[in-house]
Amino acid sequence: MTDRPRRPRAPRRAWPLLVAAVLPLGALAQGLRQPGRPGLAAPAPAPSPAPAAAPSGNQSADYIVAVVNTEPITNHEVQQAAARLEAQLQRAGGAMPPREALLREVLERLISEKAQLQLAAETGIKIDDAAVDQAELTIARQNQLSVDELRRQLRRDGIDPQQFRADLRKQLTLTRLREREVAARVQVTEADVDAFLREQAENPANAGPALVNLAQILVEVPETAGAARVEELRQKAEDLARKARTGADFAALARESSDAPDAKRTGGELGLRPTDRYPELFVQATTNANPGAVIGPVRSGAGWHVLKVLEKRQPSAADMTVVQTHARHILLRPGPRLTEAQARAQLADLRSRIVRGQADFATLAKEYSQDGSAREGGDLGWANPGQFVPEFEEALDRLQPGEISEPVISRFGVHLIQLLERREKKLSPQEQREVGRNLAREKKLDEDYANWARDVRARAYVELREPPQ
Repeated sequence: MTDRPRRPRAPRRAWPLLVAAVLPLGALAQGLRQPGRPGLAAPAPAPSPAPAAAPSGNQSADYIVAVVNTEPITNHEVQQAAARLEAQLQRAGGAMPPREALLREVLERLISEKAQLQLAAETGIKIDDAAVDQAELTIARQNQLSVDELRRQLRRDGIDPQQFRADLRKQLTLTRLREREVAARVQVTEADVDAFLREQAENPANAGPALVNLAQILVEVPETAGAARVEELRQKAEDLARKARTGADFAALARESSDAPDAKRTGGELGLRPTDRYPELFVQATTNANPGAVIGPVRSGAGWHVLKVLEKRQPSAADMTVVQTHARHILLRPGPRLTEAQARAQLADLRSRIVRGQADFATLAKEYSQDGSAREGGDLGWANPGQFVPEFEEALDRLQPGEISEPVISRFGVHLIQLLERREKKLSPQEQREVGRNLAREKKLDEDYANWARDVRARAYVELREPPQ
């Protein structure tokens, strides 16, 4: 294939400058990865029409703090974004900056974000409902909830689900703008790869997050459960944890008692992966635990989790082992004759035909796919982690061998994905170099994005008025 989903992953940390204060998403990838309570991280409400500036003696009223080109930023917006950032810092255990410094930082982020949104509008970037639906579904799954459960949770946290969707649309707009303006233009030379690999060899701490393999037993807590039922289920989880600590086979306990959907197949094992691909709750609970330790129960929005640390290791270039995926896909590219919604509907119909046994995936890929892989029946070959764009890879990660995804929207179009198989493979020196190329590209993306964001900010007309309070 050529430039389809297989491109070095835009780093999930590449866009934190602006979105962190408004939406602790690492948008759709990471900020909501912890499975639930206390409260769902969510976008701050979008700005309401700005009132006239308040007199300096009446700082309790809402007022305009800045104007970006022709659009105002209000004190109310800054307050809400600051509250969101404070909640993030508290969850992460980070130091809280002085209030005045925090407000200045949040205001600067909002100014930069506003300038970028204006640029996106000027260049015709639009996000349709199908893309927002997918983003909402991704967030729900990351919190181990259905979309309906996510919306109920948002209401309990005082967040309007429709406003949540509006802010998702805004964040998707920013992501597409950055991908087009920055990611598509990044070039990595052989000299860049050499320099990056030397840096990694000289400082192994840069190799990336630790690799952890966890197993879990989930005791699901119904959303309507009262305090007595919650306690009863906690006691059940405590009993399972006690059995695991006293020598019972954890995998057998998971198969017998876990409410996780794949427990019977996997024995509760979640797989060796970087810590940043685990729920934050799991990482915090197991940070100081050694292999073999049983942790919990710990509480999430889904219920009580009993965790066992199966393996921990630090990645190294000398002994790099990855879980590779072998997948195939059908790609439809929206254009003047095919909307994104129509492409999604067409792929949903193809999926239904395949699942019912009325059609073969490879045959349909050859007939319909608008990707270079079509002639191979959509086959993408074996791929290392990070070779696909995030939307594609996140959907692929959720599949079991043989399963077919629902239609997935990426920057390249709409995909129907089938996972054929997975394998663990030790990388050859050449393959390690390719991984190094992807990581070098991520580093360059970080640097280029920061420069681009500063340039967009500098080109905007910004009038600072009353300071935020």
